[in-house]
Amino acid sequence: MIKADINIKIVKASIEHAELIAEIGKKAFLESHGHSASVEDMNSFISKTYNKTSISKEFKNIKTQYHIIYVDDKVAGFSKIELNSANKDIDDLNVTKLDRIYLLKKFYGQKLGTKLLDFNIQLSKKHHQKGIWLAVWVENLRALNFYTKRGFMIVGKYNFKISETKSNPNHIMFLKYE
Repeated sequence: MIKADINIKIVKASIEHAELIAEIGKKAFLESHGHSASVEDMNSFISKTYNKTSISKEFKNIKTQYHIIYVDDKVAGFSKIELNSANKDIDDLNVTKLDRIYLLKKFYGQKLGTKLLDFNIQLSKKHHQKGIWLAVWVENLRALNFYTKRGFMIVGKYNFKISETKSNPNHIMFLKYE
């Protein structure tokens, strides 16, 4: 439940936020996916994916946008979208990939995921996109339920590679705009 006097703001991130995003990414990924692979595979994936250098490189792609969500001036999580990101399971062109919505566990249950999703959908629509899609780990029932309630449909599948020897099956989910 959200307190009435809570102050939520969503801010567009810049390359100066790369280290902060990497730290949130590490923690949030482990909180939601840490049990999906061996400690070695997880540590390898996280060290390659969530570091200042890797995140900084993503800011060079003009189609990519990060946003940070704050609750009472405390960082609660972030989102990453990529505009005009086609997917083999989606016929429409001009669609947005919702690459990440990550919230720190201590901020669960405050409707922040909904706020970030709604924010990114509106942003996507402003850029004349036809819909938004994402990949969700098949065992992340919390996320699957969240996106299904908001009208996303499962349209395909994808193997998310954690390491050379470990992949997690994902659903591709799509929300076509009216």
